[in-house]
Amino acid sequence: MSDKNYLIKNATLINEGTSVVADLRIEQDRIAEISSSGLSSRSGETVIDAEGHWLIPGVIDDQVHFREPGFTHKADIASESLAALAGGVTSYMEMPNVEPQTVTIEKLEEKMEIGAARSHVNYSFFLGATNHNADELLKINPENTCGIKIFMGSSTGDMLVDNEKVLSRIFAEAKTLIATHCESETRIKQRLNEVKYWYGDDISAEMHPVIRDEMACFLSSSHAINLAKIHNTRLHVLHLTTSHELDLFRNDIPLKDKRITSEVCVHHLHFSASDYARLGNLIKCNPAIKAGNNRDALWQALLDNRLDIIATDHAPHTWEEKQQGYLKSPAGLPLVQHSLQLMMQYAIQGKITKERVVEKMCHAPADCFQVRKRGYIREGYFADLVIINPNKKYTVSKENILFKCGWSPLEGTEFDTSIDKVFVNGTVSWDNGFTGNKNVARLMFDR
Repeated sequence: MSDKNYLIKNATLINEGTSVVADLRIEQDRIAEISSSGLSSRSGETVIDAEGHWLIPGVIDDQVHFREPGFTHKADIASESLAALAGGVTSYMEMPNVEPQTVTIEKLEEKMEIGAARSHVNYSFFLGATNHNADELLKINPENTCGIKIFMGSSTGDMLVDNEKVLSRIFAEAKTLIATHCESETRIKQRLNEVKYWYGDDISAEMHPVIRDEMACFLSSSHAINLAKIHNTRLHVLHLTTSHELDLFRNDIPLKDKRITSEVCVHHLHFSASDYARLGNLIKCNPAIKAGNNRDALWQALLDNRLDIIATDHAPHTWEEKQQGYLKSPAGLPLVQHSLQLMMQYAIQGKITKERVVEKMCHAPADCFQVRKRGYIREGYFADLVIINPNKKYTVSKENILFKCGWSPLEGTEFDTSIDKVFVNGTVSWDNGFTGNKNVARLMFDR
């Protein structure tokens, strides 16, 4: 627990659809009191005057790849969670395609131990599905694990689950949420062969959305949703990228009542296929960034609540790996340090409201995964909080990038906001720089 208590004065609380000037008291690791009529300081409290600043719940990123164990030349839990902290992300859920793969309860708990020892923010890890580990998946504890991850498309090693009997069993018997990466492997192979016929191996990054096209996504997403409907599975479809998929999702019921939910990532809202000419393999990712009409459709679906969550799919690779030819260059890009500032920039521009950014990046992940007492500014909730300075500009540069890979596709981008302070479980871990203090926890879930 934190050994200090805090009183935050005069902050603009952006929370649960409203923005209001209020005071907030933190006692140990919890939010103790919130008042719009003012709170008086107590003996021993540290007072922070946040007049003119925004106070929001810590961001919960439900999809990151921190590469540990096995690929720590690219990234590790310490480096990437520090980048997350700097960006106002106070909790993350990390993916199983590491080495060794997180496909047993034993390996899952080993990663939890790494998180406890090295993470700078709160953590959880997905248990990965294969064609051969259905019995292991059913041992999962829904209360202390975010969910099961199924790659229904190309992936690392043998983590592509394409055995229909196994898929049906997992969807029928899973005790917790299933999160899916949806791309049709058959379609991708067909499209790659067609492109190779015309271009040989001299393929540019502009061909990525041609190879991993809209139909590859739709075929797989619709298949996952059909399985979920048959078995009444709690399904979460990750990183939607196409206009074709959006009608598969509902917006006529509240998120808490949905059995099938969806996510969009910041890079699919920000970039389009026209950016390959400038950035090439730096924005090669799976599923692919596609033509601008898809980006427009994603924004519309985000605003009308067919898309529930904004995340990053943070997936770093070294600069040298990304400089290889298209066929060898790995897919994925680093984003977790700048996702909140990027979305708040869109709010400043009028594309989305600040309140909706908080809803989609803080509240909705908490609701979707049933995260215990996080994601909201409420009395009794854990004090995971971010103070944003809306009057201090920030430019992404190599000097302030904390990713281990040392680069970002957003280099040179200027934001109108800066991350001032970040509290994790009541501890100030970021104060315009890492304070050296941390107080992290394994995420728990009310299931």
